[in-house]
Amino acid sequence: MTLAVVGGGLRGLTYARRSHVTGAGRVVTLADLGYHILLEKPMATSEPEAARIADAARRNGILLAVCHVLRYTPYTRLVKELVDEGRIGRLVSVQHLEPVGWWHQAHSFVRGHWRRQDTSAPMLLAKACHDIDWLVHLFERQPARVSSFGSLSHFHAGDRPAGAADRCLDCPVEPSCPYSAPRLYLGCLGDPSSEFWPLSAVTPGRTEEDVLEALRTGPYGRCVYACDNDVVDHQEVVMEFGDGATCSFTMSAFTPMEHRRTRLFGTHGYVDGDGGVLRVVDFRTGAEELVAAGGAEGPSAGDGHGGGDEGLTDAFLAAVATGDATLLRSDAAESLMTHRVVWTAEQARLTGTVVTLQGS
Repeated sequence: MTLAVVGGGLRGLTYARRSHVTGAGRVVTLADLGYHILLEKPMATSEPEAARIADAARRNGILLAVCHVLRYTPYTRLVKELVDEGRIGRLVSVQHLEPVGWWHQAHSFVRGHWRRQDTSAPMLLAKACHDIDWLVHLFERQPARVSSFGSLSHFHAGDRPAGAADRCLDCPVEPSCPYSAPRLYLGCLGDPSSEFWPLSAVTPGRTEEDVLEALRTGPYGRCVYACDNDVVDHQEVVMEFGDGATCSFTMSAFTPMEHRRTRLFGTHGYVDGDGGVLRVVDFRTGAEELVAAGGAEGPSAGDGHGGGDEGLTDAFLAAVATGDATLLRSDAAESLMTHRVVWTAEQARLTGTVVTLQGS
């Protein structure tokens, strides 16, 4: 059994981080050597590189799974079964919210590694390709048309409070600031899950002195209004499918960090889900039912992404061990397709247009 894990994000696995990968070259080389590959999202930062990876997987007949962990949660299985069984009739429309979380936005997308498009990727690709993939999985087809709106509305110098310093440790405004670095990172100490993430990105140390030193000298102690970030802090994506079904997706920094929220509107019923429990309303009888997914963990990396990390890891290892590709809920070609929806949405946002997808 030969397998490779490329990227970072899944707990309990040894991996080669993407910083050690030059474009798609490492992934293509591994595929050409016959390795089965578990690849962190995004599969690449550009469409041509993602297409190279998908082609290499097809050409070599290897298993390649992108870490779209939302497909593998108990909650997703429940939602998908409910839709596939026709419990709400034909799916007509979906509303989906990704609550990024105010402190998570500050940590990862203002101070952190994914704050800039030129060194990482657009926010929609870096964070929400999970959600676009999940929604396409729900509808089982790519959308026909996509539009999108969004901007960097708050985390910039124009919203900087009067008297704020460049670093939190020097700032008189810090005690009342919702993005206080000392409050966030000192608060992680003593909590194994929070020490695993987000604190591990700030310092390998686990003492107050370690954290304060990192905030004095490192990027995570900067004022969120004095960073070099340029990714959006909120974005809307609207999709229309070939049969007229529609989907609206909202990604926002200005929320608690919690499970995604989804509303599904069908011809015979309605579902309201919070990442753990579904409220199902049957239009034919008027009956309402609460259905719990069971076993759902928290939404963050430290929590295992609601059970998705474990579910994907188990499925990938079983697929490699048995040679049964059907154990995986997407392959390289499907992941390429859902990534293309993300790039199309960014094109729509930047150009202010409605974009038609090829092949839809």
